[in-house]
Amino acid sequence: MIQRQAAETLRYLAAQFRVVAVVGPRQSGKTTLVRLIFPDKSYVNFENPDIRNFAIEDPRGFCQIMLMALFFDEVQRVPLLFSYLQQIVDEQNTNGMFVLTGSNNFLLQESIGQSLAGRVGYLQLLPLSITEIGSSDLSVEDHLYKGGYPALYDKGKDVKLWMDNYIRTYIERDVRQLKNITDLITFERFIRLCAGRTGQLLNKSSLSIECGIDNKTVEAWLSLLEASFVIFRLQPYHNNYNKRIVKMPKLYFYDTGLATNLLGIQKAEQLILHPFRGALFENMVIVELLKQRWNKATPDHLYFWRDNAGHEMDLVIDDAGDVKPLEIKSGKTITNEYLKGLLYWHQLTGRTGGLIIYAGDMIQKRSQNIEIRPYYSLSDV
Repeated sequence: MIQRQAAETLRYLAAQFRVVAVVGPRQSGKTTLVRLIFPDKSYVNFENPDIRNFAIEDPRGFCQIMLMALFFDEVQRVPLLFSYLQQIVDEQNTNGMFVLTGSNNFLLQESIGQSLAGRVGYLQLLPLSITEIGSSDLSVEDHLYKGGYPALYDKGKDVKLWMDNYIRTYIERDVRQLKNITDLITFERFIRLCAGRTGQLLNKSSLSIECGIDNKTVEAWLSLLEASFVIFRLQPYHNNYNKRIVKMPKLYFYDTGLATNLLGIQKAEQLILHPFRGALFENMVIVELLKQRWNKATPDHLYFWRDNAGHEMDLVIDDAGDVKPLEIKSGKTITNEYLKGLLYWHQLTGRTGGLIIYAGDMIQKRSQNIEIRPYYSLSDV
């Protein structure tokens, strides 16, 4: 079994809070992790229609079993339950009494905010990180193509077949649960158009025109994809080193394997010369750094910086004023071109230092405190 970096964080949260909520995309390993860490907790899965109907139709009767230490899976399916949970946790005043999991961040946070505010510790669990996968046999193209969903690391798993079914299940079930979208064909086309904008500035007007929907619908569908951990928007860095900075966010996927499938890529080898290789590699590195932080339940503080003249920093990490710029390059050979962005940043900010993350294997330290690292060595960034 793959060891998850978030395991110790989950134990710590359970010792600090009465309720722990583990949220993340479907099939990211939430249930497996919780059952491993808390084997003595009774397991209740609200995907089971009989259990869900019992909780909805007779919540008081259901509460009689809630005095045990329980683990509720996909708890956002029964929002009424949170009010009863509040009463129980306040009366018992015991840390780690309940563990909740959910794949819908919006519905879960809305329900928790109404009833359990201040009583819940959050762990956001994304698919496997490169560190967790830990296989030296995988090339950078393999990592981009497969992504991090744990099921894909079972022997003999057909990646494309699994992804096709994952997307189909997501669209046909989760989308209908979250929002009553009747035109699923247009919605699927919308997701694929988003994949084609990976690593790009998010132009909602362009998406509206290409998909044939209005701007209000574009924003609603983007929010839906964010709530279900499909995409996220990376915000521009807020410190105005240059007043002509771009203020639009950039669009990324939480899993590059999902993005490559939506782009129609059918095998890892296609990514060697694929036009989206650079954007997907950038996406993978940013998500890897996001996982490192979320696995420790710490804020990410990840941004990008770009001005209207085209100068850009792929990633800026701002940890309480400790600003670290990163350039991300998908090539495997270090060239002087890799340094230009950081050198401009030094000139602009008056600071030295920074990281270049690339697809090669060497670690180098250059002048002005610039460090060059492979993409798989980010655990301490």
